[in-house]
Amino acid sequence: MTESDEPVTLMLAGMARLAGVGRAAVSNWRRRYADFPAPVGGTDASPLFSLDDVEEWLRLHGKIDESAGGWERLWTRIEDLGDKDRMGRVVAEAGLRMAAAATGDGCADVLLGDVERDLVNEALRLAQRDGGRTGFRVLLDRWLSAHVRQVTTTPPLLADVMTDLAAELRDGAEVRHVVDPACGIGNLIVSAANRWGAPGGLVVTAVDSDPVSAQLSRARLVLEQSTVQSTVLTADTLRDDPPLATRADVVLCNPPANERDWGHAELATDRRWQHGQPPRTESELAWIQHVLSVLGEGGVAVVLVPPAVASRRAGRRIRAALLRAGVVRGVIALPTGAAPPYGVGLHLWLLCSPEPRRVGAPVLFVDAADCRTTSSGGRGAGIDWDSVRGRALSALRGAAVERTAVVPLVDLIGDETNLTPARHVPAEAAATAVDLGRGWASLDRALLDLRDSGAAFRRLSVAAASEEPLNVSLAELEQSGAIVLSSGAAVQVELLRRGPELERAVEVVTAVTSAELPGEPLWVDAATVQELERSGEVVLTGFGDVVVVGTAFGFDAWVETGTPRVLGQHLHRVRVDDALLDPFFLAACLRVRANARRAGTHASTASRIDVRRLRVLRLPLEEQRRLGELHRKLVRFERAAEEVGLVGGQLGGILAGLLAGGQLQRP
Repeated sequence: MTESDEPVTLMLAGMARLAGVGRAAVSNWRRRYADFPAPVGGTDASPLFSLDDVEEWLRLHGKIDESAGGWERLWTRIEDLGDKDRMGRVVAEAGLRMAAAATGDGCADVLLGDVERDLVNEALRLAQRDGGRTGFRVLLDRWLSAHVRQVTTTPPLLADVMTDLAAELRDGAEVRHVVDPACGIGNLIVSAANRWGAPGGLVVTAVDSDPVSAQLSRARLVLEQSTVQSTVLTADTLRDDPPLATRADVVLCNPPANERDWGHAELATDRRWQHGQPPRTESELAWIQHVLSVLGEGGVAVVLVPPAVASRRAGRRIRAALLRAGVVRGVIALPTGAAPPYGVGLHLWLLCSPEPRRVGAPVLFVDAADCRTTSSGGRGAGIDWDSVRGRALSALRGAAVERTAVVPLVDLIGDETNLTPARHVPAEAAATAVDLGRGWASLDRALLDLRDSGAAFRRLSVAAASEEPLNVSLAELEQSGAIVLSSGAAVQVELLRRGPELERAVEVVTAVTSAELPGEPLWVDAATVQELERSGEVVLTGFGDVVVVGTAFGFDAWVETGTPRVLGQHLHRVRVDDALLDPFFLAACLRVRANARRAGTHASTASRIDVRRLRVLRLPLEEQRRLGELHRKLVRFERAAEEVGLVGGQLGGILAGLLAGGQLQRP
């Protein structure tokens, strides 16, 4: 069988993209429709389906999304090539041809075979209908998602921060030439082009050793920033030192980290090592010196490096030489998860071209590692980029900002020459008598609220337990029509936005956020939610609905009393007939941990809860309402108790700090 005769396959996620729905909807179709396409390969857990069969079935049932389906069908065929580089060349060539509005059979890339050429031509036909820029973005995003572990990129939000820092370092001076000597797929140069790319006013030079990445960068610049004069080279930057037409005004760089085979031996006498030959283990210092070598007069650079570059003993002499030359303007510590590798808090080095007036100049240190919106890390999702940007820019402008310091050269040169920001920024300000007084006042208020909310329960007595209390399961209540049970589903990632309350948006509550882990809320546009609800893809809460968390970890039940929210995966909505059930009484019964253990699939925090097996006490409606009122008071009592714990912990921290400083004394 030839390559072109082999069937093109896709998984359920690919089918969801073709239909423009979530994966949960496709799983439901597979259960509900007897004529759903049969798998042609894969495994039971990850089946593969024929693309032709899937397209035919979607059209038969009127479920194909014609607006996005063409690009998704094309991507499925590109993905079937199976090779990262072949796929990347097709995407890049398609972007270049779209930008040039070229037609015909010829392709600029001689490495393209007949199959790849056909795919490029199909992309051009789609671009004539939908627009090339949107289609190229879809294909590039799919390529990156398919090879997320093989392709290292600079997150766009970080790229924008680096560009803003470079602009501040330039202090209003014109930027005509931007260089990225390790461009990858071009996020940094695209950010720079967005910032300085006035028609005819900016020249961008980018270099990468990977031909496919370089070609994708070239396609992005030509397609997305056609007014910028761009040159993208395929070369080994350190070994080849490709010449530039002019010196750079700005260099933005995220170089490869922890390389050993970067050319240490053959570059021993290279002219770029003005501050000392980098040891074999200090490839990042080689990159930093290369960046300095391409800067023009008044040029600046922002380089992303691992934190060990600031402290490794092997690089101490070069760090000291850089400091004496005055080319290090500052070092910024980023939060963990800002960029790959996500488990490390990376540093930004702010550099400038050598000038006599800056010899021996002090260095700015900014510790932004605490600028987070969540403690769970994870690929930049929980980083407060506005705080990172604001703190760094304010410090560069000379403002007094927390966790920043300007350190003179004499305090930096020594046995270690450690440039880690946390070593140099001042410790948090010590608590004062005013802070202690406020802490005690907050604790007194919290204790008063706790005492008031608990007063209603102090007067209650405990009745004798009946031998076999009458109860009923949610499944039985559902069958009788007393409740309607609906399960939430995962929302497509591209629809989600994170941050404080957004205008005309609906909050998405997930099993994680319901467990009260810190983090900014998730939102979906209100118009999108309306469409998704009509198609049955999301579950929206209403006033008086009972929400149940369907996992052992974070298991809870509560009554919705605010604005409607979208329920995510593992959350369930119980809508009650208030002529038969009181929702607050129902929530009180459902949230008991013993109830969850009986309904759990197995005894672990990752187990699922079969919510239909949860049981509710059978009582008359009037008695339900009485107990429901007590439940509302109990919730207020629990919140007051949590506030006491929070305020008490803060007060304990104040006392501990004063004690450690020897500032506590008898009156």
